Amino acid sequence: MTSAPSVATETGIAARPVIDAEVLAVLAAAVDQAWPRPRVMATEATTGPSAWRFSGRWWSRPATSRRERPSTRG
Repeated sequence: MTSAPSVATETGIAARPVIDAEVLAVLAAAVDQAWPRPRVMATEATTGPSAWRFSGRWWSRPATSRRERPSTRG
């Protein structure tokens, strides 16, 4: 009678050794510290618009009013 082949001979993968509990705890703590966490960002309430404005600048007027008329000189 032949014995059934082991998993290691079928797949070529050897069994892993048992991991020490202390090593596993250190690895879990390192992953926990490195893993990104969502953060809540508080937005500042603005009381009004900022003091800096575009008023009086040439680019604040509509494009049609900025266009120059063609000259009538030939």
